[in-house]
Amino acid sequence: MRRHLHASVTRITDLEREPFEVHVLPRDRWETADYVLAEVLGPSHYPFEIANGRLVDAMAGDLVVGALGKRAATLEVVGDWNHAGLKGEMHALTGAGLFGLATSLSTWLKPLTPILYRGHAMRDGRKLNMRDFVGRLPPAVPRAPVILLVGTSMSAGKTTTARVIVRMLAERGLKVLACKVTGAARYRDILSCLDVGAEYVMDFVDAGLPSTVCEEAVYAPALDHLLSRMAALDPDVIVAEAGASPLEPYNGAEAYRRLAPLVRLAILCASDPYAVLGVQDAFNIAPDLVTGPAANTTAAVELVQRLTGVQALNLLERGGAEELRRLLDERIVRSCRS
Repeated sequence: MRRHLHASVTRITDLEREPFEVHVLPRDRWETADYVLAEVLGPSHYPFEIANGRLVDAMAGDLVVGALGKRAATLEVVGDWNHAGLKGEMHALTGAGLFGLATSLSTWLKPLTPILYRGHAMRDGRKLNMRDFVGRLPPAVPRAPVILLVGTSMSAGKTTTARVIVRMLAERGLKVLACKVTGAARYRDILSCLDVGAEYVMDFVDAGLPSTVCEEAVYAPALDHLLSRMAALDPDVIVAEAGASPLEPYNGAEAYRRLAPLVRLAILCASDPYAVLGVQDAFNIAPDLVTGPAANTTAAVELVQRLTGVQALNLLERGGAEELRRLLDERIVRSCRS
């Protein structure tokens, strides 16, 4: 019997526990976030992330349950299930089971894992979509203050900054919820926040999306669901990361707009000092703080402050970490304890 893997986009389902059927459907019945079974065609340079977040190396012939989706990463991969080959040829666009055909790939990446569509996951003649496994919640907005992390691009230090902040807040005895509100599915980013003291973690997969590259009309109710989940958990503070940058097609602008009334501290994670100025001018963001590679050296810190007037901190150095701790105490901790 061939090995059967469930990628982490299935973590919200019962597909590992309860039986389902697999049927080949015509292309006009395919939709974003449909669960499908795919066969790994060749050697994989990247492991699959299974439902519990563990990484598993796949072999040719393995079967993987993932979801149809889209990705538009400026530094890595662009792909879309709509471009799948006539026979269902696609790629694993992320190890979390985001499936689509890659149409553009960074030259420094190894080839993506080739996969072949083998059919849709179905029950009682009905295809299964990620949104089928999202429970309904009454509309609500969390009361907790939000620390919002946005970036100038992917790989700009958002997750590293989030981990540092979560650890500091947890050390102060606060109940922290860490979430990722935009991006492409990858469970280990938010799981890493549990390792440093977060009480709860969640992302857009919990709201039924394999990525947030979708129409705003699709993303908006998913964000509503995440906000309702946050409110139901009632944390002391929320650390929210918006994947990629607000200028990329991940609905970061909508996330920023909706979260803005709740934000008590806005941090821009930047790849370089000039990117800080670019995002500020293009998106009219006025962050309280800049972190990431743009603050790696004293020269970079000085340049950020000269170009933008915004304080930049290297969180990997003692002085930067202590300044962040002071800022968190002033903006977040005191209000949570008052």
